[in-house]
Amino acid sequence: MSVEVRSFGTYPDGQAIKLYTISNGNGMQVSVTNVGAALVKVICPDKNGTPADVVLGFDEGEAYLENVSFFGCVIGPNANRIADASFCLDGCTYKLDANNGKNNLHSHKEKGWHKRLWKAEVHENDESVTFYLEDGDGSLGFPGNKKAAVTYSLDSENALKLHYHADSDKRTLLNLTNHSYFNLEGHNSGSIEGHELWMGASAYTPADEGSIPTGKIADVKDTPMDFRISKKVGQEIGADFEQLTFAGGYDHNWVIDGWDQTLRHFATLKAPGSGRIMKVFTTLPGVQFYAGNFIEKQAGKDRSLYHARSGLCLETQYFPDTIHHPGFPDGIFGEEKEYDSVTVYQFGVL
Repeated sequence: MSVEVRSFGTYPDGQAIKLYTISNGNGMQVSVTNVGAALVKVICPDKNGTPADVVLGFDEGEAYLENVSFFGCVIGPNANRIADASFCLDGCTYKLDANNGKNNLHSHKEKGWHKRLWKAEVHENDESVTFYLEDGDGSLGFPGNKKAAVTYSLDSENALKLHYHADSDKRTLLNLTNHSYFNLEGHNSGSIEGHELWMGASAYTPADEGSIPTGKIADVKDTPMDFRISKKVGQEIGADFEQLTFAGGYDHNWVIDGWDQTLRHFATLKAPGSGRIMKVFTTLPGVQFYAGNFIEKQAGKDRSLYHARSGLCLETQYFPDTIHHPGFPDGIFGEEKEYDSVTVYQFGVL
């Protein structure tokens, strides 16, 4: 295995944007960039041994500074939504950017961690790359001087591991995720509605019309939200079900069964045409399954055109708006409590 580094553009302040490619000898390659610590490419073979790139993204680093759909990026300091773009912590009220109606989404669309230039360190011995970022007290409205690191590594079993670590000198919200869109038929192959998905999740968190959780944890049984038996993504995505109507399809947080902070297999995605399969593992309590309902029409890699449902996301996370719901897992970190999580995407064939 090896790590190759090449130029990938120029950041607005003149610093170099780099692309780091990890190869494992099985015909698999993973490319990441220091803009947003983004996952740019995942090239893996299909059932016939033919390689293809299975994540949506761009050919130039500068395009990740636009990136309205958050392709591939690490989101922080807080992924997903916060109601009314504010929260109270330790007696203080913190105001955030109201960038999703009256709510906050992904911390800040223009200044969030997904558009920052991270420092990078290549680890040749274990074929991995670590990205580092520091963010000051009050930045984007969040308390605490924060330090974050994300390490991407690829092993001989075609497992792509993302190890996140962060801390703060004040208690604050920390909820990091990767916003990659996967299409296991190939990033430029059209709709993901034919993909088959299994999730080990017996419950989800219903949300209102603004995608803010109600605070309830609902059973998936006898609803279109039930993926405990593998089914096509498109099978019930248009069902007359209020939650799907609100979100234009799947864009919800599922509660991972048996969460105990250990690494747990919670999802398997299959593409019948290519025969590719992706198993997903995490130490986190929830996952936002987003079916790409609102991907804007835009040019992507290899002169492709992306559109709604060209890819899907499995964003491991603490629950959305957890700060406002005492019954949700605690997403407050800092001082003596450091944030640490692992998510693994393992690729293979049927």
